Amino acid sequence: MSRIFHIGTRKSPLAMAQSHEVARALCDAHGWPETRVQLVPIDTKGDILLTQALSELGGKGLFTQELESKLLSGDLDFAVHSLKDLPTQDPNGLCVAAIPPREDARDA
Repeated sequence: MSRIFHIGTRKSPLAMAQSHEVARALCDAHGWPETRVQLVPIDTKGDILLTQALSELGGKGLFTQELESKLLSGDLDFAVHSLKDLPTQDPNGLCVAAIPPREDARDA
């Protein structure tokens, strides 16, 4: 039986759409069936704590900490983030492995 790769993502509609695109691209690039990857939606502190300003709660890490912890523990194989949510330095043990091509910036 082939290994299933687990891709962590936030639960927001945009994050889910971006993660589906990444999963599709991985499958296409490697000739895998779509069943070879599984999205794992995760609530982050930034998604849960909606009553305070993000800057008061810790800034960018609010949308990445839970996903990073699950990557480091081995619960996830990959995580999909918006680049704007990532810190400028990679956490120890993690790196940005790929950045998909940008969509047309005029389509906003």
